[in-house]
Amino acid sequence: MKKLSTIALGLLIAGSINAQHSIENPFFDQVLYRGAFDATTLWTAGWTNWDAENTAYGATTITKSGEITANETWSATNVYKIEGFLYVRDGVTLTIEAGTVIRGDKTTKGTLIIERGAKLSAIGTSANPIVFTSNEAAGSRDYGDWGGVVICGKAAINVPGGEAQIEGGPTSFYGGATTPNDADNSGTLQYVRIEFPGIPFVTDKEINGLTLGGVGSATTIDHIQIYRSGDDSYEWFGGTVNAKYLVASFGWDDDFDTDYGFSGMIQYAVSLRDSSIADPGSGSNGFESDNDGSGSTNTPITSPIFSNVSMFGPKVLTTTVINTNYKRAMHLRRNTQIDIYNSFFAGYKDGLFVDGSAARQNLADGELLLYGVTLAYCSGVYFPDDTVNVVRNYFNEASRGNDTLLTHAALQITAPFNYGNPDFRPMAGSPVLSGSIFTGIENNQVSVFGVVVLYPNPATDVVNIEYSLNNSGNVSIEVLDIQGRSLGLGFNENQNAGQQLVQLNVNNLSDGMYFVRITSANSSNVVRFFR
Repeated sequence: MKKLSTIALGLLIAGSINAQHSIENPFFDQVLYRGAFDATTLWTAGWTNWDAENTAYGATTITKSGEITANETWSATNVYKIEGFLYVRDGVTLTIEAGTVIRGDKTTKGTLIIERGAKLSAIGTSANPIVFTSNEAAGSRDYGDWGGVVICGKAAINVPGGEAQIEGGPTSFYGGATTPNDADNSGTLQYVRIEFPGIPFVTDKEINGLTLGGVGSATTIDHIQIYRSGDDSYEWFGGTVNAKYLVASFGWDDDFDTDYGFSGMIQYAVSLRDSSIADPGSGSNGFESDNDGSGSTNTPITSPIFSNVSMFGPKVLTTTVINTNYKRAMHLRRNTQIDIYNSFFAGYKDGLFVDGSAARQNLADGELLLYGVTLAYCSGVYFPDDTVNVVRNYFNEASRGNDTLLTHAALQITAPFNYGNPDFRPMAGSPVLSGSIFTGIENNQVSVFGVVVLYPNPATDVVNIEYSLNNSGNVSIEVLDIQGRSLGLGFNENQNAGQQLVQLNVNNLSDGMYFVRITSANSSNVVRFFR
């Protein structure tokens, strides 16, 4: 017998509801290939720059410093210079038009800081990207000429008290304190280049190319290039923001650094390293991920999901001499629960380093996942500090679809190491054109759901959801928009085993595509529907 439950969607609870930690989230495009590119589309073409040292930019017409306390628009007809820390204050929106050039002053360490409650609307286009760059003359630009872009939001972080001062010198705080809003909106960044940023003021207190502190999931970030950052290209300090189409080019320290409880989702990211430049302090990695600096159990645990990453390290040929400060493609440590899917890493000194007992326990418990990952041409070791083969055995377990290659040429990528004009697309016959994996639930648990049937589809007033439940237990149902953001909790109660029927009233939804996610204590299932 079916158990019937009816829920009015208009009564959904608004605000922050954490998504099930799963690659099955509708945010991810379930593509067939591994890495950031298919064989046809080079999405970096047109808007990225691979010779920013020598690019001619217009002279400054307007200088900005101090703070912005009222809504303001920067026009592409001007060239702006940022001197010192420029704060966009709470409640204020800074809008930057497509094609605008903004210079960061070297002497005063110019830095743009979007504070909690403020927004940055920087919407460029492929033909007219927004460019943040050094104020130095062409031919004289270098790593860390200015501070970069810092965005602070009100989403959850795992620092006690729920808020912290952002690293690198600004006075701004990030995180939602005792009332975090994981759906916080700090604005939109699309088709934006950030060139020569990243100032390491002191060890472990740096401004990165793009620094994201407690940024919420309603923020939009896609098509971003960081070029020759003087510290990490991207660093996420907690928060829930998602992103697609990220480029890290010739960075100094790490490409993608995640910590303090970051739990967002990233798809399509590429990095390319300069063999001669690396961080002499902590050493340079592709991924670096920590729960926090001490490896505590503070929650939320750092648990981002990355899918479709192409990472090209410094070792191009056997004869290539690389900076001795290069370390690993992935340094996963200090109790992180990061998940990495459908990605490949080529030409790093070492491959996968799961560092410390806490991170290794997360690996064993299925809380740190690697599926569909290829390690190619590690000139050092593929699995450092793995004397009893714990990491190697996990990585090579057949169901996870991981692989190792002796050369990066075996990946068959068109021209990834053409530093002036790289082409990251796989060639015909490349092994990364197939083999993607978009399943894998935390803790290796098996779904308790049978087939989920949703009707009518498209829906008008009511949508019916039928599913079977193999075991009794708590079940929740929520509706997601096309970006994978939760619109609220529609249902949350204990159900007995057996066939279930739930009805949702969808009168209050606008026309479009949505997803229903059904979650139990140990499984999740997502079904698409139209209104």
